[in-house]
Amino acid sequence: MKKVKLSPGKLPLRLLDRLLKRYTSKASSVVVGPSIGIDAAVIDFAGDYLIAKTDPITFVAEDIGLYAININANDIAAMGGKARWFLAAILLPEKKTTPRMVAGIFSQLSKACQDLDISLCGGHTEITFGIDRPIVIGHMLGEVKKKNLVTAAGAKVGDDILITKGIAIEATSILGRKKEKVLRRRFSQRFINRCQETIRKPGLSVFKDAQTAMQYGKVHAMHDPTEGGIATGLHELARASKVGVLVDKESILILPECRSLCDYFGIDPLGAIASGALLITLSPGDTKRVIKGLGEEGIKAAVIGKITAKRKGIKIREGEKVKNLPLYERDEITKIL
Repeated sequence: MKKVKLSPGKLPLRLLDRLLKRYTSKASSVVVGPSIGIDAAVIDFAGDYLIAKTDPITFVAEDIGLYAININANDIAAMGGKARWFLAAILLPEKKTTPRMVAGIFSQLSKACQDLDISLCGGHTEITFGIDRPIVIGHMLGEVKKKNLVTAAGAKVGDDILITKGIAIEATSILGRKKEKVLRRRFSQRFINRCQETIRKPGLSVFKDAQTAMQYGKVHAMHDPTEGGIATGLHELARASKVGVLVDKESILILPECRSLCDYFGIDPLGAIASGALLITLSPGDTKRVIKGLGEEGIKAAVIGKITAKRKGIKIREGEKVKNLPLYERDEITKIL
């Protein structure tokens, strides 16, 4: 293996794919195992399926509990399930940790769990060497009825691709928090506050998005885009489903606050961490009904493209031009942070 230093962010997809194929195993009870674009495991128990998910929160310390619960619960929602039980490994920085800090993290976790009817039922807490901020590594368990299981591997050629809420919601909140002093040179405090609060409005959770879409139409695939933004999320979806993608840049929903921040910092919102949005693929005949149903729940949604044959590649249309959709294995906000 080459001796190269990897940048912060996700592992390169080819490397990760090779590692997963070489080192993971799949027991007969594992219905869905590890793969690119598949963000949670599905285990066959008597009755329903158990969904297991783990994800760390590393970018932010403020509201880290809210992030930890929603980010982990979202991948279960994207499989058609409901998050039920949460365990947290909380790593705290040496010489910076106070009882107030720890109590704040526990309080945030508890409140976020209550909001989503999740049990905070275990974990581990320690003050450790080598970190300069709290890190929460979440482990979420959920369940889904066998007939309702959806994965990112189910997209079909001809499907419409929908997105809910808009892109880079999480990136907008993170930049509003981590770069508040810099932003004050250009923007009003009111604007900065709106950026920070995107984790609550329109919010990070996609549970209602997923459940509503499944109620109003036959959903073939769903995916929760996170690091690397919607662009990387679409690459992961295409890879999982062994299909191609053609998206229209002008159709992609983006919050005004997000557009302003990305323009200010010179980063591409397509590659910025995107929790809060949900990618959905479904037959065109169900699209209008699903968009209407989502709208009745106060959730914006739009068709942004089509699933195509794998040989056609993963493309984006910008005006009259069609080109390869970029793959952001290093999230755009890491350029700023």
